[in-house]
Amino acid sequence: MVITHSVNVQSRAFVLAGTDEHVTAAETGTAPETDYALAQKASQGDMVAFEELYQRHNRRVYSLCLRMTGNVSEAEDLAQEVFIQLFRKIGSFRGESAFTTWLHRLTVNQVLMHFRKRGVRMEQTTEDGETPIQIVKGTENPNHMPVVDRIALDKAIAQLPPGYKMVFTLHDIEGHEHEEIARMLGCSVGTSKSQLHKARMKLRGLLRQQNTKQQNPKKK
Repeated sequence: MVITHSVNVQSRAFVLAGTDEHVTAAETGTAPETDYALAQKASQGDMVAFEELYQRHNRRVYSLCLRMTGNVSEAEDLAQEVFIQLFRKIGSFRGESAFTTWLHRLTVNQVLMHFRKRGVRMEQTTEDGETPIQIVKGTENPNHMPVVDRIALDKAIAQLPPGYKMVFTLHDIEGHEHEEIARMLGCSVGTSKSQLHKARMKLRGLLRQQNTKQQNPKKK
């Protein structure tokens, strides 16, 4: 217990400390090290290497947490917890996949654990989940949408029920297949497909409401 407490205190202190004195490889004129090399050093207690990994990936981790939760405060707390878990588990990274892929899984798992603790449950379905693919028009590739449209989509996603939001984010934004999502969420492939379909239909209605409000603003 003493060791675990020490790790938590040290890693939490690092994440909260800020990065005002961080010096990048570009500023020193040296070639940047690979994520794998930094991870190996960090696993041996090199805090400078861990700080470099934090600098490289903290925005991506926070963005993913925010997309999945739709809540700034929760996303900030979860991003912090991700790096605390990273500090504890970085020794298990073997380089068998890209570090970004490994960190992505770690982040998703942390968010899912957060939802489970809150009692969020996936809606079960007795159907096979083979619903027609009905992508909300203009959202076929959310990561390449115009900024204004993306803002509208993000606003709509934030209004989705947690289960819908998780599946939509994992499938349509993060690019996971239904089989992988089912494993992550502990549900059937059919449930994942059904949730995605319902999420898309719900988004369609929300986006229509937004468009109607924009086209018919209330007169003062």
